[in-house]
Amino acid sequence: MNLVIRKEDLARAVGAVAKVVEARNTIPILSNILLDAGDGKLKVTGTDLDIEASTSVEATVNVPGRLTVNAKLLGDLAKKATGDVTMTLDTDRFIVKYGRSRFTLQTLPAEDFPSLTSGAYTAEFDIDLAALFAPVSFAISTEETRYYLNGVYFRGGDEAVAVATDGHRLAKHVGPTLPAFDGIIVPRKTVGLIPKGTVTVSVSAAKIRIASGDLVLTSKLIDGTFPDYERVIPRSNDKVVTVDRDSIMKAADRVATVSSERGRAVKMTIAPGSVRLVVNSADAGTAEDEIEAEYSGEPLDIGFNAQYVRDVFGTLPAGPVSLALADSGSPALVTGGLDGWTGVLMPMRV
Repeated sequence: MNLVIRKEDLARAVGAVAKVVEARNTIPILSNILLDAGDGKLKVTGTDLDIEASTSVEATVNVPGRLTVNAKLLGDLAKKATGDVTMTLDTDRFIVKYGRSRFTLQTLPAEDFPSLTSGAYTAEFDIDLAALFAPVSFAISTEETRYYLNGVYFRGGDEAVAVATDGHRLAKHVGPTLPAFDGIIVPRKTVGLIPKGTVTVSVSAAKIRIASGDLVLTSKLIDGTFPDYERVIPRSNDKVVTVDRDSIMKAADRVATVSSERGRAVKMTIAPGSVRLVVNSADAGTAEDEIEAEYSGEPLDIGFNAQYVRDVFGTLPAGPVSLALADSGSPALVTGGLDGWTGVLMPMRV
């Protein structure tokens, strides 16, 4: 291999794929990225065995070739380069040069690098997937025991549907019409790597591929059964209170200050014209706050996790948001200024 590449192109390519490479690996080659030079381009690929990212950039390729090299090391060299970068593989020595700097790096054989690209896909379409997933991703569970909740449920059909839940809160976002395909669960890490804007998505029963320009992400899916989320979404909550999104978020944040405990319950006393928020802490004391509200039903007390309140309402744009309630022990339905979005908050005992 022998090629010359602009430092900006090398840094961009390595940076794009290195996001999937885990910092610590028991398998040495997974700390590496695959460099494949030929036909005037350098293709760079990284993987953690569950996700593969690859991109191509222009380069002057004098001698084609393939090798793997440490992702962090090459990325750091590219960022610090003072000009065009020359990379040469001479027998078993990989030499990187720019300006008067010269580095000899350890490599591992390209043929040992794992690949996730094999296999066929059952549906392909274009969609702004990041925009569909973003309003629900906060509700992805982090509990590894319920692995089937560690991602976003996604299905096509007359309307695209994205759902995430951790058992305490749920978010559903509906998007445009897509080709029909069975529901899949896209892992949390993959969700965080999806490029913004319209992408080309291919899905199968086991994988999802997301292409944006020269960047291609291929990810395994979570092999599990997502719960029947429609059963969780309340249909007959008739007590509707409307508040200002910023006001309730700030009030919940203020009253939660008296407690250092994560997940402290905030009690909401809902009455015509107002919502009063109270937090009691055995160690620090009590905090109360009150905000204006539109409500004409019977007074109602209900408790929620203060952090979950901020997470749910933080997903919505500024303006009026509504909580539809049945009683103090039933889930609350949250809606606001985001078309196609529905949130559910499970109550806490207070």
